[in-house]
Amino acid sequence: MISIAKKIYWTGKNVLLFPFLLVDLIAFKRHDATHRFSLRLKNIYPQIFDKTTLTGFDRHYVYHTSWAVRKVRDINPSVHVDIASSLYFPGLLSAFIPVEFYDYRPAPLHLSGLTTAHADLTDLHFADNSIASLSCMHTIEHIGLGRYGDPIDPDGDVKACAELARVLQPGGSLIFVTPVGKEAMIQFNAHRIYTYDLVTTLFPTLRLKEFSYVPEFGPDGIHEHADPAELNTERYACGLFVFQKPTT
Repeated sequence: MISIAKKIYWTGKNVLLFPFLLVDLIAFKRHDATHRFSLRLKNIYPQIFDKTTLTGFDRHYVYHTSWAVRKVRDINPSVHVDIASSLYFPGLLSAFIPVEFYDYRPAPLHLSGLTTAHADLTDLHFADNSIASLSCMHTIEHIGLGRYGDPIDPDGDVKACAELARVLQPGGSLIFVTPVGKEAMIQFNAHRIYTYDLVTTLFPTLRLKEFSYVPEFGPDGIHEHADPAELNTERYACGLFVFQKPTT
């Protein structure tokens, strides 16, 4: 009874603050001739922020995962290994390319073409030069900050990037995504923001094949093959990098 009372109070409060809820409810009941669903006060679940002219979305996560799927499609490996990226990425990619997904906190996903397991990005269990197609996206910026239960380590990101470079096969590709901007900073304990130069120095043994980015704001999407100087006006953009390990 207490939970129902709270819901009734919350519903009434929203109706008072946002009278369109009451207008819509009355209109719905007026037009609902068949009563196919029950409509009770205790089940009302007000959503008050979705009447927008455009569909909102997280620019970083929609664009970078879409970009990365296209990159792996072009590589077309027999298997792709992903370390702790957004779960939407390995889930979708596994529909047409087998994916091995690893995370410090394993994700119990059950999809055909997808296997999941634990891995510590600062101490990967893979052999040297063993992975031909590898990704690690929107992950490095968190390593060592303790946000996800990992040990505090100011150089955790440096160690993790060294591990990614170690396990990458000569000729292999690393798809790497992290926040970038005009100034390097830590927004503790959420994430780091890198400069373009800081990212490239994290991988001294790899060759940069592509730099693109998603601006923090604006109507456009991915800036493909961008000039790093464009980041001089960005505070929290999404950096999209493709690295390759030299064969000699």
